Amino acid sequence: MAAEKPHYLQHRDRLRDRFKSSGKDALADYELLELYLFNSIPRRDVKPVAKALIARFGSFAAAIAAPLDQLIEVKGVGDKTALDLKIVQAAARRLSQENVLDAPVLSSWTALMEYCRAELQFEPKEQFRVLFLDKKNRLITDEILGQGTVDRAPVYPREVIKRALDLHSTAIILAHNHPSGDPTPSQSDMDMTQKIVEAGKTIGLVVHDHIIIGRNDIVSFKTLGIL
Repeated sequence: MAAEKPHYLQHRDRLRDRFKSSGKDALADYELLELYLFNSIPRRDVKPVAKALIARFGSFAAAIAAPLDQLIEVKGVGDKTALDLKIVQAAARRLSQENVLDAPVLSSWTALMEYCRAELQFEPKEQFRVLFLDKKNRLITDEILGQGTVDRAPVYPREVIKRALDLHSTAIILAHNHPSGDPTPSQSDMDMTQKIVEAGKTIGLVVHDHIIIGRNDIVSFKTLGIL
């Protein structure tokens, strides 16, 4: 008699069919993660692994953004699977980056927000980035100009101005994350932004916005009326 097929194979077929017919919105986070893990762990029931990842990190996005050393602490996740999950994160970042390249950044604010979210949402420490734009508001480059602790990333206006001059940038967008989860601007955030705005005026550099990324929300200084 032929050996009975593992029970999870039929489950995999059903999950693939549901994704094919209804798309990602028909799947819970653990199911979407499970669907990906089918390829990474082909000969095992991966539902417990997917659920363990969600239990540990909270969501699909948080799981793929987790550091390698934390991923392999989850039962069932080896070095290869952890690396596979980081590849998913890299692909997601590349896709979001493509949406803001070679086009005026200000013409697609949603794409810009998604790009900043993909880069900063799950960073464990505060990171300060500057998006340097050309005369047509196209992205020249996005650079990290400050990295710090869980609640502070030092950045110096003179470094921002010097880099803008080096790149012949005429406008910038500031972005940083709040690892605490709350994107509400602090007084130091507002003071530092104003210093960069004033320094920029001396060379004709425009600060279009300062975006703060929290765990679930995004705050725009322009939307708040601060800029």
